[in-house]
Amino acid sequence: MASAGTAPAPVSDQQQQPTIAPAKVVAGARVRAGARWFYWIAGLSLVNSLVVIFGGQFHFVVGLGITSVVDELAKGIGNAGTVLDLVINGTVAGLFFLFGSLAGKSHKWAFLAGMVLYGLDGLLLLAAKDILSVGFHAYALFVISRGLMAVNQA
Repeated sequence: MASAGTAPAPVSDQQQQPTIAPAKVVAGARVRAGARWFYWIAGLSLVNSLVVIFGGQFHFVVGLGITSVVDELAKGIGNAGTVLDLVINGTVAGLFFLFGSLAGKSHKWAFLAGMVLYGLDGLLLLAAKDILSVGFHAYALFVISRGLMAVNQA
């Protein structure tokens, strides 16, 4: 205690910094981990499209089925199809990148919108009988949903 006429003891930096509860730290990490899946979906969908454009024969299962549909339709058009493919699939990937960015900032609507679109994409893959991609979509949706559930705790 400071006596009359003396200055109070300085407050240390540790005492001035508010402490964050460990549960909030874990929840924040879970939100960011769930949101990062949207980046993977966007990036690997673009890679899948580039592989098709350059004549490759493989695709990543985490990518979007709708971009595969656009890829196939664009093949039949020729050079104009390649440009359309890049524009359409770039826009779709950009949308998922946006979902990732906003979900990472704890926007629930971005999680929900991205999950709904990715779920619908999974139904498209189910109709195409791409069971491996459907299974991976389900797993990705599970991990993304954990990020959504952590938003209120973060």
